[in-house]
Amino acid sequence: MNANGTGLERLSRDECMRLMGSVSVGRIAYTREALPAVELVNFALYDGDIVIRTDASGKLAAATRGAVVAFEADSVDVPGQAGWSVTVVGQARAVTDTEEIRRLELIELMPWAPGTHDHFIRISAALVNGRRVGGRHNLGLPA
Repeated sequence: MNANGTGLERLSRDECMRLMGSVSVGRIAYTREALPAVELVNFALYDGDIVIRTDASGKLAAATRGAVVAFEADSVDVPGQAGWSVTVVGQARAVTDTEEIRRLELIELMPWAPGTHDHFIRISAALVNGRRVGGRHNLGLPA
């Protein structure tokens, strides 16, 4: 981890993944109809991958099949002027293997949006970038 004089700390890959595992909501950025799209989703980490559960016939499922996507998660303490942000870039894939689907169902990742959500998307992290700014104590992090 490197810190510069402005209080901005670059995070290691391990620290980025640990922080991502501490929250359950993030943003997926992908291409929809040749334009950038960003959606707020709940997620879980499973075997180092980001897992999203969605509707198989929805736009998100269709647009991310085999696509390179970006995923961002963060935590912000506005009064304390502190926070962290992690961005992952990687290949998204639809989970089709029955055994893998059964294992993912056990992590109890329940979408917040209404409707049927029987489709899992896994994002394998190829590039991971993170940074933290401000006081560590404000985010429940060790000093």
